Amino acid sequence: MLYVNDLIMFGNDSATITTFKPYSRDCFKMKDLGSLKYFLGIEVSRSASGLFLCQRKYTLDIITEAGLSGAKPCGFPIEQNHRLSLADGPLLKDPEAYRRLVGRLVYLVVTRPDLAYSVHVLSQFLQEP
Repeated sequence: MLYVNDLIMFGNDSATITTFKPYSRDCFKMKDLGSLKYFLGIEVSRSASGLFLCQRKYTLDIITEAGLSGAKPCGFPIEQNHRLSLADGPLLKDPEAYRRLVGRLVYLVVTRPDLAYSVHVLSQFLQEP
């Protein structure tokens, strides 16, 4: 995987990866940082069962940015198949903050697919939140 200037090498043949590392280091002037622990807001941990991905820090950053640090958790934030109606009230003062929050939530769905429906509903109001 490659993202801007970060490269993750993975596979099931450790000999090939070991051979490829010096080659890529010479071609791209890069260094080996060892086993993957954190990448693009995703924490990676290993066990005998396999790899586990977590976005705990990323989630806490979202909560803090939204000013909800003292909020109580809930089981499911929105009812399934809920019909929304148009609001007559004023639009949000800062639509960019709403768009940024929804964008961050879209990325959070990578490890939290249970939030996909709620984020989908929120993303329908990006034009005029």
